[in-house]
Amino acid sequence: MSGDDAGQASPVLTGETPALFTGRRWFIPSALLHELDPDAARAGRRPRRTARDWVVDFSCFLLAVLVGAAAVEALNDNPHVPEWLAVVDQLTGALACAAVWLRRRWPLGLAVAMTPLTFVSETAGGAGLIALFTLAVHRPFRYVAWVGGINAALAPLYYWVRPDADVPYLVSVPFAVLLTVAIVGWGMFVRSKRQLMVSLRDRARRAETEARLRAEQAQRLAREAIAREMHDVLAHRLTLLSVHAGALEFRPDAPPAETARAAGVIRESAHEALQDLREIIGVLRAGEPEDTGRPQPTLGALDALVAESREAGMKVALDHRVDDVATVPSSVGRTTYRIVQEGLTNARKHAPGTEVTVSVTGAPGDGLTVSVHNPPPEGEVPPVPGSGQGLIGLTERATLAGGRLEHGHTPQGGFEVRAWLPWG
Repeated sequence: MSGDDAGQASPVLTGETPALFTGRRWFIPSALLHELDPDAARAGRRPRRTARDWVVDFSCFLLAVLVGAAAVEALNDNPHVPEWLAVVDQLTGALACAAVWLRRRWPLGLAVAMTPLTFVSETAGGAGLIALFTLAVHRPFRYVAWVGGINAALAPLYYWVRPDADVPYLVSVPFAVLLTVAIVGWGMFVRSKRQLMVSLRDRARRAETEARLRAEQAQRLAREAIAREMHDVLAHRLTLLSVHAGALEFRPDAPPAETARAAGVIRESAHEALQDLREIIGVLRAGEPEDTGRPQPTLGALDALVAESREAGMKVALDHRVDDVATVPSSVGRTTYRIVQEGLTNARKHAPGTEVTVSVTGAPGDGLTVSVHNPPPEGEVPPVPGSGQGLIGLTERATLAGGRLEHGHTPQGGFEVRAWLPWG
């Protein structure tokens, strides 16, 4: 079987030769190994015969010789065949049997050449059948249909010109046509089995690729979630550090009590930021969050978040109208907490000194509405590099939770972040 034909109906596979064939390559047809070896296909080299190929090729050659030898006896016993014609027939049959060794390299050319030879030579009949079988194995059906159809059409004319002395004409012609159809069917069955093996291997390769892509996508989504958590948590902590560090820098003559309080807030915020950072790095190393880590914040931790911001010097007014916080789903409560946390962080960076209003309302069935609003700053505030990324993450977070988030400037010049989250 030649390397440029076995898999015409199947795509060339990518990857290494399957491990299934590493231990018994001698038992696999060389063309099938060539089809499953992309390096050989890209290099353009022809497949080398395996031990199985040598056995099959020698068997085919021996079969062609045996059929030719049987035809020689029939020629010698036929008084209607001149001696010179018998000699020419035998020489033609010998060449046809030798040409069987070329069947893997030129299956179509050999089958086409055997069509006129088998018409004029009885001893080439075995080689012609083997060439037709090889064509059915190695080439698509359109080639087999043409060559096989011509052979079947020539059968009546062949037995009319060279009738068999022992078999009637009406028996010889149907038998020859039936034999041609059987040889073609057998070859196509072998070809379909080989194509099925290549197709299954291609499907397995494709499934492995899709699984790898799904794993990479899941890993990317997990890392994006970690990046959002890092932004939501560390941005809040670092802005607290920045506010208190700036106060110590610009008020070196502050009372010792105030200085000590600011230093305590800085120390506590730095400790919390380091703890969060360790958790995130641990997730990146382990590939999945640990169940033994600190619990994720929920709606019940909103009061502590506002108190922490007030300790940092912010003016925060909290309007909390949710009666039973425990009935709020944890995912909704966590998303609400992150929205408020990001809103306070943005107000601290872009509108320092203003009073921030946080409003949380809702009930089961109506959903949870959260709003973070701040008026415009009193003076000029320098732009903060990279601003806006947190709001993009919040919008995605709210969408994943089944809600929606809107943000923008108010008619009075302030800024508001408003979100609605489902609460079934």
